[in-house]
Amino acid sequence: MKIQKKIISVSWPFITALLVFLSLKIAVRHPGFIETYYSRGFYPFIARCFSSVSRLYSFSLWDVFWIMILWLILSGIILILFKKVNIGKFILRILQTLAILYSLFYIAWGYNYFRPGIEKRIGWIKPDSDTNLFRSVLDTLIAESNSNYVSISFPEYLKIDSLIEESYKKNCSRLKISYPNGSRRPKTMILSSIYSKLGVSGYFGPFFNEIHVDSYVLPVDYPFLLGHEKAHQFGITSEAEANLSSYIICVTSGDRRLRYSGYQTLLLYFLRDASHMKDYHDFLNKLDARVLADIRFRQKYYQRLESNFLSDLQSKANDTYLKVNHIEKGVMNYNQVVSLVLSWYYNSKNY
Repeated sequence: MKIQKKIISVSWPFITALLVFLSLKIAVRHPGFIETYYSRGFYPFIARCFSSVSRLYSFSLWDVFWIMILWLILSGIILILFKKVNIGKFILRILQTLAILYSLFYIAWGYNYFRPGIEKRIGWIKPDSDTNLFRSVLDTLIAESNSNYVSISFPEYLKIDSLIEESYKKNCSRLKISYPNGSRRPKTMILSSIYSKLGVSGYFGPFFNEIHVDSYVLPVDYPFLLGHEKAHQFGITSEAEANLSSYIICVTSGDRRLRYSGYQTLLLYFLRDASHMKDYHDFLNKLDARVLADIRFRQKYYQRLESNFLSDLQSKANDTYLKVNHIEKGVMNYNQVVSLVLSWYYNSKNY
């Protein structure tokens, strides 16, 4: 009996991880089932439970958790060197921990990777590749960026958060998300300076259902970034879909700061795709001088913060992570927001 209990205590993390792994093979073939029973059923319950705890703390539980994990690993290595801990048992505990974290990740949030894409969920007709449509939307983004320009030197973070929430509540049916889906208390990354060097402006911590924003983010970018990370909390895993969601949330708001942040951010994606066009500079010449100044300042600001080596390393790691979770384009998925925005304008005829 003791031997059986020992076997169970050792093997249950690996058995659980194996079952989760096998379930992913089924999930990828049945996105409709995932949407109905997980994304719109079980996940909102998980989000409500986890966020009701994490919202009580002003600091990031996710960051503290990983700092403790790293500290325990380093402590274990030191104890092994001094022969205070058996190396075999230490490696076993590491593997058990990894298996538990793997299972928890998918149960707490990760199954959302296998829900249908936003175009299918909403029922959009995907437009054919159309240069005229692209140009028309780009002109719209330029015109709206110009007309909504506002200088945001120091945003009222609580007010911005409230406005983003208000817009999500208003747009929940349009985006096919479950609202309120728990609570969303934005938190500053504990290691903001390191994340800035990595080129990471924000992220969602699934284990504690937490939203994080880098303290070095420019005020003009804050509304869009916050909308993006909140989209992840709502179970939108694709980076392109999170960008689209944030764009809709920002530009449909009655607040000029949100609208300018939304239009300017998407303008950058469109200009990147338009950079090969012969009349690219003609589009730039249409920009208000203040908007163009914001764009140029933004580029220089983040370039100064980033470490090229660390940023490239993080990008490769993120690329692998996204591809493992069936985001085929990897980090290029962020740029796929252009095609999603084209679909949104095409289906709403708002161009």
